[in-house]
Amino acid sequence: MRILVVGATGVVGRRLVPLLVSTGHDVVGGTTSASKLATIERMGATGVVLDALDAELTRKVTAGVAPDAIVHQATALANMKFDPRHFDTVFEKTNQLRTTGTRNLLAAADESEVQRFVAHSFCGWTFARVGGPVKTEEDPLDSDPMKPFTKTLAAIKELEYLVTNRGGVVLRCGGFYGPGTSLDHDGEQATMVRKRRLPIVGNGAGVFSFVHVDDVASATLAALTRGSGIYNIVDDEPAAARDWIPYMAGVMGAKPPMHMPAWLARLFAGQTAVAMMTQARGGSNAKAKRELSWKPQYATWRDGFAHELGKSAS
Repeated sequence: MRILVVGATGVVGRRLVPLLVSTGHDVVGGTTSASKLATIERMGATGVVLDALDAELTRKVTAGVAPDAIVHQATALANMKFDPRHFDTVFEKTNQLRTTGTRNLLAAADESEVQRFVAHSFCGWTFARVGGPVKTEEDPLDSDPMKPFTKTLAAIKELEYLVTNRGGVVLRCGGFYGPGTSLDHDGEQATMVRKRRLPIVGNGAGVFSFVHVDDVASATLAALTRGSGIYNIVDDEPAAARDWIPYMAGVMGAKPPMHMPAWLARLFAGQTAVAMMTQARGGSNAKAKRELSWKPQYATWRDGFAHELGKSAS
């Protein structure tokens, strides 16, 4: 297949593009910066400058590439600093890419008669905070999100509607870890754990689903030829904060995390942070395994964290 990867130099793109090339696909990688074209070419692909927020440029580039498939994983999360009090502000540009960017790419795909469209979404805090701790693709997303999450959740819902309405595939990815992510050894979240700045809040019952960036890449490869609709791309073990934070600290050789009452965390970080750490839901990957014939290389974050973080603890 001839595949246009939008966001080819992001943390997933840097794993996906070489994988696609190695499996025989003709890959064109899109980036907003001409300075990154050489990076794409070193991965064995052809690089093009493409800003999904520019409708005319997107149309022209897509027509010139004439791809069989488009992978939309464009974000603006490089060097992002997590701020739960101002979540929508931090994600503003990424949300534009999820809405306007998705509409532009789909319009260009229709004009160029692109057969396959795969887009990345998110699996985690987006689920309604009711019922059991692990959700499937059939479970509802939050209908009453807290104010700092409102615009971001609306953008995620719009992306998923637009893509599935065209017959495309949406991959709801769990929290990334691996090279270049915030859970890389020098990443923001790993650093917070190492310095005991990521406490267990309240009962620590908020459930997180993780996925290694290599497993996101392999799921994307699978979705280019299989499946339709929405899939949770996560590992086999959704994990409560009270379990994964101490484990991460242990594999890095750091001191155990502190515990903080919910009322105190609310003062320091806001209600949204408390809700994530105490009420978040994880995702099941059963549908992706069944319909995409996919399974994660790292079946559990325990193995993945030990591999990615434990090797540099010394």
